[in-house]
Amino acid sequence: MLLSRDVTQIEQAEAMRRDFVANVSHEIRTPLTVLAGFVETLQNLKLDQVSQDEYLALMAQQAKRMQTLVEDLLTLSKLEGSPLPGMQELTPLQSIWENRMQNAISLSNTLYPEQHQTIDADDASFSQGVFFAGSSQELISAFDNLASNAVHYTPPGGSIHFQCVAIEGRIEFVFQDSGPGIAAEHVPRLIERFYRVDRSRSRETGGTGLGLAIVKHVAQRLGGELNIQSQVGVGSRFSFTVPQECIKRQAE
Repeated sequence: MLLSRDVTQIEQAEAMRRDFVANVSHEIRTPLTVLAGFVETLQNLKLDQVSQDEYLALMAQQAKRMQTLVEDLLTLSKLEGSPLPGMQELTPLQSIWENRMQNAISLSNTLYPEQHQTIDADDASFSQGVFFAGSSQELISAFDNLASNAVHYTPPGGSIHFQCVAIEGRIEFVFQDSGPGIAAEHVPRLIERFYRVDRSRSRETGGTGLGLAIVKHVAQRLGGELNIQSQVGVGSRFSFTVPQECIKRQAE
């Protein structure tokens, strides 16, 4: 008697688990090493106040990086392991959108106080009386990740365009930047966890490599779509579509 068993999926899952653990370990080890180095320096050297303040600021930056990574991991774990949200929760769509855009403008002004980015965000006037049915926190998480990416990857003085458009009952949210753009071979892999086109650039912007993975999971849970278009030297366009089932009119 000959028995056979296809273990391809098991092997793939195990390989993904190993890669995930290795990536998380690497991402946490790097800021921890920096923190440990600064702590040792402060303990063993007598530094003037200016140097101490500089080291403490760098330590706070690395601690914030680890905190953001942990928060993103928890968000991703919750999205992957929790049941699909119900549609009983109704939140005005316009307030969600406008609050996210204001946050993006504030982030831009904080990062580039001297050479402002030009941010064009429509007022979503068509969405008055329109409600989002589902987990508003998941939608907010997706919007914040896409808007933050647009701000971080657009150079000072660059332009960013946010727009929401009604398309046959669905609503498409557009996040368009004038950043460096992404080569075509990288675009399909952007939604992979910890995948980065440029690791050094991601560290400069404080990215964890999990933002687009989170957006992808939110889109899947809503039955929506995440589409990415990019051209090197021109910029990138990320569109997040909410299906008709998640949109409720005031009359309803």
